Amino acid sequence: MAGAGLRVAIEEHHRPSVPTIMLSDSALGLIRSIFDRPDLFADHPRVARRMIAWGGPPVIVPHGAVLASEDQVLAALPAIGPMPVAAPVTTPDFTAYAASPFPVGDIRIFGDRNAVAAKVRLRDPACAQDVRIEAVADGWLYLVPAQAGEGWLLSVGGRIDALLSQSALIAPGVDAVGAVSTPFTAAPRLHLPLYGRDDGAGEWIGCGTAALGFDPICGDGTAQSVREAILASAVIAAIAEGGDRAALLTHYQSMLIAAMRRHLLLCAQFYASGGQGDWWRAQHDALMDGHRWCTALLAKLPEPRFVLDGLRLIPRQAAA
Repeated sequence: MAGAGLRVAIEEHHRPSVPTIMLSDSALGLIRSIFDRPDLFADHPRVARRMIAWGGPPVIVPHGAVLASEDQVLAALPAIGPMPVAAPVTTPDFTAYAASPFPVGDIRIFGDRNAVAAKVRLRDPACAQDVRIEAVADGWLYLVPAQAGEGWLLSVGGRIDALLSQSALIAPGVDAVGAVSTPFTAAPRLHLPLYGRDDGAGEWIGCGTAALGFDPICGDGTAQSVREAILASAVIAAIAEGGDRAALLTHYQSMLIAAMRRHLLLCAQFYASGGQGDWWRAQHDALMDGHRWCTALLAKLPEPRFVLDGLRLIPRQAAA
């Protein structure tokens, strides 16, 4: 937004930071391009393989990604600081909410599953470049390396100790499970509406994981948040230039509903093949219910009228 010539102020929102973020090469490439940082995180530890045991024998597939803490990401990327006290923002024309709560609306959660995370010690040094994912009877486990000899273990669907007792791939490679985090939602979620008007903050738009949250099983949450930020900024800039406000905001909400719809179908395929128990069936059914719900919402919305051209939104006819 600052690059588009808009006057921007940031109001910080504090929350517990994420201990580690795995940035796939595609997500990292997007961030490097946006911030013109071709060397960003070039010196960080890399993940080279994924070992997956999902409804069958373990398989190994190549995987390119880097590891960074949330603090490292925030420190590495530029930000527009708060506006000077001498030039305060009274009532902004537009507020972009990247953290809850939004002024109005509700969150729909597609499933009923929580996750917890814990630091673990790795027994096998070979794990330092591996991501390991394993479906067990009552949920699934996700192990990513951290600093030397350590890793972060995510447990979805049940307690870490209970799922490790069912594990054949991950349990033999870890020990000394540390303090377990507070449970957090691991099911996809979508806040609606994603825009509106608030008396205290002018018009608003929601983005980031507060607007749309992905299941960690797909590993696309960071890239999705970046894509949302690009689109939200482009919408606000287009409105500031005199674009059709209602059409632009409707386009934004439609694109995020469509992104969730694709994600739900992809997740449903994983939960259909991960296990045969009641927990797995319930999660799969909730995902498919959500997919049908998103389909019904999109059927009532107009076809997309805009397309991104770099960091700007232009009418689709012009793009054609």
